[in-house]
Amino acid sequence: MSKNTKKTTKAKKNEDAVLLELLRRVLPKAAPDPEVAGKIYEAVEQELKVKSRVTAFEQFCERMELPDLTEETLDNVRLQLATSFSGGDIVIQPNKKDETLAVEVALPDGAHFQGAIKVRPIAPEEDGEPEAALKFAPCPVSLPGDPELVWLLAKHENLSAEEAGMALAKVEEEFWESKHGQKLQRDRVERSFPEFIARVPAGALRELGLKRHYKTPEPVKVLRQIKPKKLDSVAA
Repeated sequence: MSKNTKKTTKAKKNEDAVLLELLRRVLPKAAPDPEVAGKIYEAVEQELKVKSRVTAFEQFCERMELPDLTEETLDNVRLQLATSFSGGDIVIQPNKKDETLAVEVALPDGAHFQGAIKVRPIAPEEDGEPEAALKFAPCPVSLPGDPELVWLLAKHENLSAEEAGMALAKVEEEFWESKHGQKLQRDRVERSFPEFIARVPAGALRELGLKRHYKTPEPVKVLRQIKPKKLDSVAA
């Protein structure tokens, strides 16, 4: 999905939320009967949901890459449809003459969507203004049992220390549950933070806004305060 589409979708959701909140406040005044007010609110909410799902389906068809109508490409379309519209009955019908793919989705709650995707080359990367790269800020960490040994890490500057800590814990958990992590444990590698930080791929850390400067910790260096020298008094 393009950046502009994401912004439009987010703005639309915000507008719907504002409208529903306004109805929640106004309806009890305009319709004193709580039952009538409730029915009006539910009807508007349902209509907004239907429109939102139609928009989501249209956007799916709009952004779907369809370079050809080969079976491999069609399988990919089916998979993405099944992921986006879980539980729905999905029918796709290629038309090689018109170079289009008819798409039909029927959901368990009765919702029904139809559309078509044209065969088109994979879109190049957008030439819009690049997003400003987030800078990294220092984020040293240590273990509770040995606070004087510090691993020199970094985090995206928009992450708080708490958020960085949660992200690091998530990466560590996923690392040990991965096939590589499971193999290491079978090979008697200790499931510990030092082993994790020394072996985790840099890309796994970067995905969550973290970076490792060094794989091994450094002891905290306590600086000794240097006493200033006394200046000899100048004879008058």
